[in-house]
Amino acid sequence: MASDNDKRHDSDQTDSISDMPLMTHFAELRTRLIYIIAFVAVVFLALVGFSRELYDFISNPLVALLPKQASLIATDVASGFLAPIRLSFFVALFISVPFIFWQIWQFVAPALYRNEKRIAIPLLLSAILLFYVGVAFAYFVVLVPALKFLVLFAPDNVLPMTDIDSYLNFVVRLFLVFGVMFEIPVATLLLVLMNVVSVASLADKRRYIIVGCFFIAAIVTPPDGGTMVMLAVPMCLLFEIGLILARVLAKNTKSLS
Repeated sequence: MASDNDKRHDSDQTDSISDMPLMTHFAELRTRLIYIIAFVAVVFLALVGFSRELYDFISNPLVALLPKQASLIATDVASGFLAPIRLSFFVALFISVPFIFWQIWQFVAPALYRNEKRIAIPLLLSAILLFYVGVAFAYFVVLVPALKFLVLFAPDNVLPMTDIDSYLNFVVRLFLVFGVMFEIPVATLLLVLMNVVSVASLADKRRYIIVGCFFIAAIVTPPDGGTMVMLAVPMCLLFEIGLILARVLAKNTKSLS
């Protein structure tokens, strides 16, 4: 009886949402975007005063590997000012990820059924957590070995002096790649839940997926084998975790139906 009431409530809610004018949806979307921009702006303004300290923190792994007579350089007049400011903006976006996902959820949630919300909320929280874990893994595990290879591989008659803009682009790209690739379990679950692929199909294609993980890692990482392996191996492990969770979820869905 309770399940019938839930279904009736979900149906009524969906009908009321579908009856809303299109401009109402656009107005709601605009409101959520304004909230996101305002939140990011506030965090950014709070971090601007610490922009140099943030850049020192992010550049310490490279500076520690450079020869004594070498240092980071600014090849453009404004680079010394703009690079820390850009880093502050990226950090503001990084901190704002939970709030951004929350606003997206607030916009999408009214159109979902109750059973869909039960699945979507854990997936949303897992996506946020895995992104942060991926970035932390890149900074604490991957960054120093990658920089050590690139710096020490230089010829003896070459003095490594990296431009601060180039280094910032390198670090941001590395963090973004690991943060996105650590979303593989969530992506696997979504593909199974949307009936795009089945668990059995993913299991049968495991060998091709593993090869694909190493191929993608070779493309998106710096040109050293160590970094490629440090991305490809977690990708394979995360795929296996996503496959196990998809099996459990599929069994629970069948038992409930």
